[in-house]
Amino acid sequence: RITGCSSPPGWLRMVAPGAFALLALTPGGDLSRFQYTEVHMGMQARIVVYAPDEPRARRAASAAFSRIGAVDAALSDYRRDSELMRLCDHAGEGPVKVSADLFRVLSRAQELAKWSDGAFDVTCGPVVALWRQARRTGRLPSDADRQAALKLVGWRNVVLHPSRREVELKMPGMRLDMGGIAKGYACDAAMKEIRWYGLRRAMVEMGGDLVVGDPPPGKAGWAIEMPNVEDPVDRVQYLSNVAVSTSGDTEQFVEIGGKRYSHIVDPRTGMGLTSRVAVTVIARKGEVSDGLSTALSVLGEDAERELARRFGALSVYIRRAD
Repeated sequence: RITGCSSPPGWLRMVAPGAFALLALTPGGDLSRFQYTEVHMGMQARIVVYAPDEPRARRAASAAFSRIGAVDAALSDYRRDSELMRLCDHAGEGPVKVSADLFRVLSRAQELAKWSDGAFDVTCGPVVALWRQARRTGRLPSDADRQAALKLVGWRNVVLHPSRREVELKMPGMRLDMGGIAKGYACDAAMKEIRWYGLRRAMVEMGGDLVVGDPPPGKAGWAIEMPNVEDPVDRVQYLSNVAVSTSGDTEQFVEIGGKRYSHIVDPRTGMGLTSRVAVTVIARKGEVSDGLSTALSVLGEDAERELARRFGALSVYIRRAD
């Protein structure tokens, strides 16, 4: 939402973990600021772009939203007709040819799964479905149901064939969930469309994922407030040409029997996290910041540092509470 506060022009502010708000911006030089919103991936997608005129800004934003829609059509686990769900329908039947979008994101997901020792695993669909039901009903998944779901989880059962751009799901009944990486990739793809129109001063935001280009006119960068940084001096950072993703359980959780369970599920155990955690990652690409913020929510501290280093995270902020 646009706020009416008196913060300096050009600020982006985290109004809740996983939600950014754009504060008042002022045009500079011969560029003016334009903002557009549409609903994609079950949430409001926001694009802010500086352009010399409104028609050019509108064309760039329209192309970016169309690109987000195409990514959603490929990667959604909510849409029964998505390419991802069609792939799952052929689990156990051999290799399937897939789109460039789906293959790229699966490739990145498999890298994250390997180096996180399964803390990030897009084959977690069956256990995620159990916890979605738990949030609706207020009842924990039974041990029997959880163990049955875990038998279908395992990133090593996804085989990629790069030369043919094919994917094989080895076990019948496997269900993939790209919720921990898809939005970041969609923001990357949308920003690429905007740049194709020659507009580099732009921002794409969906929920807890944000990709920024060159700074607003006359600014050092897009001022972004880091929700997990306690020191007010370091809380606001001026960033450009990076991606920022935040994962946490502040808003999405369920309390059952006096215990709080996060919407973030550990794919290795099939249990929703019970430790309060909020993770913000700054990286060069949204597909990296999004996936890393999810994986780091599950991992312990020693593994966190190694994984962040391996994937070239620029900064990581983690706040935990028992």
